[in-house]
Amino acid sequence: MDAIIHPAERLAGEIQALSSKNYTTRYMLAAGLAEGTSVLFHPAASEDSEAMRRCLRALGAVLDESGERLAITGFGRSPKPVRELDVGNAGAVLRFLMSIAAFLPEVTFVNRYPESLGRRPHDDLIKALEQMGVRVLHNNGKLPITICGGQPRGGRITVSGRVSSQYLSSLLFMIPLLEEDSEIVVTDDLKSKVVVGQTLKVLEEAGIEVEASDDLMRYRIPGRQRYRAREYVVEGDYPGSAAILAAASIVPSDVTVFRLKRNSLQGERAVVDVLRRMGVPLDHERDEVRVRGTGRLVAGEFDGDAFTDGVLAMVAASVFAEGTSRFYNVENLRYKECDRITDFVTELRKAGADVEERRSEIIVHGRPGGVEGGVVIDAHYDHRVIMALTVVGLRSRRGLVIRDAQHVAKSYPQFFDHMKSLGANIELR
Repeated sequence: MDAIIHPAERLAGEIQALSSKNYTTRYMLAAGLAEGTSVLFHPAASEDSEAMRRCLRALGAVLDESGERLAITGFGRSPKPVRELDVGNAGAVLRFLMSIAAFLPEVTFVNRYPESLGRRPHDDLIKALEQMGVRVLHNNGKLPITICGGQPRGGRITVSGRVSSQYLSSLLFMIPLLEEDSEIVVTDDLKSKVVVGQTLKVLEEAGIEVEASDDLMRYRIPGRQRYRAREYVVEGDYPGSAAILAAASIVPSDVTVFRLKRNSLQGERAVVDVLRRMGVPLDHERDEVRVRGTGRLVAGEFDGDAFTDGVLAMVAASVFAEGTSRFYNVENLRYKECDRITDFVTELRKAGADVEERRSEIIVHGRPGGVEGGVVIDAHYDHRVIMALTVVGLRSRRGLVIRDAQHVAKSYPQFFDHMKSLGANIELR
């Protein structure tokens, strides 16, 4: 599917934020690991959450969904033996389930997206699982990956956090179910610490005890724990809403997004502060964000590790800021659905933006007069790239055509519908 993005003169209206993808997948996993029936209210409906639904069913969980209510009867520490699991293009789902698969004799995670998830590395999680007596067959750290487990052992486990915090989160979900007490030591660095905070919150809600050091680099985890079946309420999604807020910031607007908790642990909540620093007029009251955009923005410098999944949307907004913006500490963007630095910068340049890349930085020389556009853009199978380039197209002189725009459904199936409801002129063909 191609998305034709026409220039926008004004955006206005109200939308409900999508439910959080990150919280939905974590709550679903916690429910699957419980012995009993848990209920999720307002679960996200996206390709990633569908991948988790599909895999949990394959592993023996019973799912009953009606409207905004999802009941999950879990399999506890005893998932049903299965030969293959298909996570689609969902990296977090793959990594979370790689650890759970250690309870099975042998399961292979298939490679259906060789040009996207199939290119992403998982070496650091593989090395951690091998320390636990789990044999892993893999393609230089990439899919297809076969987990040969059955009796994973606890103890002292080290895992690198240099590439992704998802490896650590994966271990934190599985290790409490082991017989032994365990210690996890994070080496090198830990990216996206705020996302680890979300994992710890979900574990606490599920009745799991984890003692974490203040810097989140060391964990003590008692063994023989059990997940508690309970009710969960999924909050609104900041990463997807970041693109909506960015779009409202670059043109005259009056846009309100509901269900965005002011005290959320989602790191991408920081995009509200980023836009404020760019001079965007907005209010954040009663868990709703209202942007009354003027189209005038000022450049700034931002530590992107604090809001990883909102970086591309903020880069898109900064394309039209007065001055030079710098987004640093973002090397982990290179290990997503695509290389979100090189690939994204390449497409921005096609659109007419003045942007540079470093190993761990994106530097934008703003063009307040807008960009030329009038080109066809490659989405690189990446939902965040699609949403960010949509923002750029809204303030281009000749619009943009985004190829393979259907991949926005990975996290935000209603994105184009929501944009059109706010007045954006977008054609899908």
